[in-house]
Amino acid sequence: MSIVAIKNAVVKLVTKNSEDAPLLTNDGSPSQPNADISYGSSNVSDEERGKLEDKREERRGGLFGSVDPRLMSDLIIGLSDGLTVPFALTAGLSSLGNSKLVITGGFAELVSGSISMGLGGYLGAKSESDYYHAEVKQEKRKFYNNMNLINHEIEDILLEINPNFSDETVVSFIKDLQRSPELMVDFIIRYGRGLDEPAENRQLISALTIGGGYFAGGFVPLIPYFFVEEVGSGLAISIILMSITLFLFGYVKASISMSDSCTVGRKISEGVQMLAVGGMAAGAAWFMVRVIDQ
Repeated sequence: MSIVAIKNAVVKLVTKNSEDAPLLTNDGSPSQPNADISYGSSNVSDEERGKLEDKREERRGGLFGSVDPRLMSDLIIGLSDGLTVPFALTAGLSSLGNSKLVITGGFAELVSGSISMGLGGYLGAKSESDYYHAEVKQEKRKFYNNMNLINHEIEDILLEINPNFSDETVVSFIKDLQRSPELMVDFIIRYGRGLDEPAENRQLISALTIGGGYFAGGFVPLIPYFFVEEVGSGLAISIILMSITLFLFGYVKASISMSDSCTVGRKISEGVQMLAVGGMAAGAAWFMVRVIDQ
């Protein structure tokens, strides 16, 4: 990686990854990433422009490229637990032979589990935010108390990226950063500590996403018990419904998390694994309730 690439990263840092931010070319002048590209003519045709936009969309990650990865992670966590724990509980309660008991117990667990998962997400996001701001305060304190220490940290980061950077390159880069103290701190936090600034209202969003995902996933195995009188029929329909849901969840989860690099075989494997986990949990719960009830 060259010093130009590092400067481009800094430009993106300042502009919050804006697509309109000018990057630097090898001669130090700003490039024009959004300008029309010419291939022997003054303008690009509509067809070529459409292909370029498709490639840009593909680089952004397609359908889920604009979605915060942390939001997707929280949703997957909530759904994963919601699709397994309440399913296991309802399967276990069904062995008692009372549909009303299954619905009542299932809803009680669903509400309490959603609240618990949501609080866990809130506290986790709050801890992450507190840690980030503590690191920023520490680096700012270093900046005002010992400027040389900050310079050495930036030098270590650059040499970690590329040990072959010359002294002139490192000095030039540090001088450019010194024009903006806030940028120096942001550079160390992001590229030295590997931390990104938490999104606004991260705690609340995380709590609602995890809790809501848990409730949505846990409500699925309860649905059949509302429409049948015999608990055995409800359990059978619930097993079929959850088998399909668990497999599809594992399949879609693999598609989202691994994007285009995930093969169909891997997606199917993830779906089968999710089905196996949910099935074992439900089977164990059903068996234990049967043993205790005897």
